[in-house]
Amino acid sequence: MPELPEVETIARGLDPALRGRRIRSVDVLDAISAPQGPKPFAKRLAGRRVLAVRRRAKLLLLDLESDLVLAVHLRMTGGVTADLDTDEVRRFARIRFNLEDGGFFVFTDIRRFGSCQAFAPEELTAWPFYASLGPEPLDMSPKLFVERLGAGSRAVKAALLDQTTLAGVGNIYADESLFRAGIRPQDKTSVLSAPRLRRLHKELQQVLTQAIRENGSSIRDYRDAGGNAGAFQNHFNVYGRAGEPCRVCGATLRGAKVGGRSTTYCPKCQPPSAV
Repeated sequence: MPELPEVETIARGLDPALRGRRIRSVDVLDAISAPQGPKPFAKRLAGRRVLAVRRRAKLLLLDLESDLVLAVHLRMTGGVTADLDTDEVRRFARIRFNLEDGGFFVFTDIRRFGSCQAFAPEELTAWPFYASLGPEPLDMSPKLFVERLGAGSRAVKAALLDQTTLAGVGNIYADESLFRAGIRPQDKTSVLSAPRLRRLHKELQQVLTQAIRENGSSIRDYRDAGGNAGAFQNHFNVYGRAGEPCRVCGATLRGAKVGGRSTTYCPKCQPPSAV
């Protein structure tokens, strides 16, 4: 699933490619991808110029003229490419946005869980999913991070994945930041001291920043706006490596489930916290 770094990478690639260009028409090739209805959705977007492309949490947001926002929820396998005509794009195209200059951009989705919706600004902020999102982890101060993550008593990884606590972090970057912070994913937030949570805040921000710099992680389907793969997967310490040796201490990495999500950790580099 595209997480914060992947969506940020797509947004940064699309912004210069689409800014100032006008949507001529919209072809909804798969109605499930346009939950507002293919015809109303297409009609609302036709004739609008793209002003900017940005990200909020794991959402891709295209600001259009006349106060309209195109919200793209990529879910598990969604993506957006600009002016890219390949066999893969044609095969998995769900919505094609035709531009007045003859170009186009395409929403692709292999598993068909993603969606595109058009909102006025007040509609976007009233959308329950959008309204529930927590603060951005790259914008959070250490103090706010400690306050939000340390509240209650639940597994720290579950807290990281809770999009109402902080927005945009998924399985990959939760595992990698917890490893770098030396914190076991199953540890309860109530037993983690403020200094340890501040270290997790620092490591999470560094992991996310590095992943953005390397265009995200390509494990299966993710590609950026130009169809290119990311490179951060080459730096995974734990994610997806259960049963392999730790790259730091050599111990065998262990797999577990936390909050129903697969988790990998090092039993030596991430010792359990004392209760």
